[in-house]
Amino acid sequence: VEVTTPTRSMFSINKIPFYEHMKTMKKRLRVGVITSTHGVRGEVKVFPTTDDAKRFKKLKTVILDTGKGQTALEIEQVKFFKNMVILKFDGVDTMNEVEGWRQKDLLITRDQAIPLEEDEFFITDLIGLNVVTDEGETLGTLTDVMETGANDVYCVKTPEGKELLLPAIRDCILDVDLDKEEMLVHVLPGLLDL
Repeated sequence: VEVTTPTRSMFSINKIPFYEHMKTMKKRLRVGVITSTHGVRGEVKVFPTTDDAKRFKKLKTVILDTGKGQTALEIEQVKFFKNMVILKFDGVDTMNEVEGWRQKDLLITRDQAIPLEEDEFFITDLIGLNVVTDEGETLGTLTDVMETGANDVYCVKTPEGKELLLPAIRDCILDVDLDKEEMLVHVLPGLLDL
């Protein structure tokens, strides 16, 4: 089983309670974060948190999460500048209207998401999984996914508070069962000694 974790949704915590945030993120997927305004006509610069920033061209709507509420916004125009996406929303025409949106998440519903290949998972679905070894030992809870380029690395917090780092490779990650909220792993020699 090859496990890949596209960054179509990154995990973040806004100023809302952790478990409430997890419920929201499980229903919706973050595709970007507004970093600043762009010009005076209501455009915003967005840092994409998706594998393919070009996917914004296909989106018709996104959901702005202000931390206090969520608002559906219709995308009027999409441009690209370096590693950023420039978005213009329908009915939003001044810089003043978007000034307060800095550092706010843009979400999509799961039905808007790019379909995953077999054995691919959204990072938000992996966060919180119970991690169990092939010998039946509970290692802990998956708390984060680090993207290193070669392969992802799963951060697992043990019941004692220690952090374990598991490479997301076939030899180590044996199975992911989202229904059981469990990841079955084989601990390679030396990984527990670090």
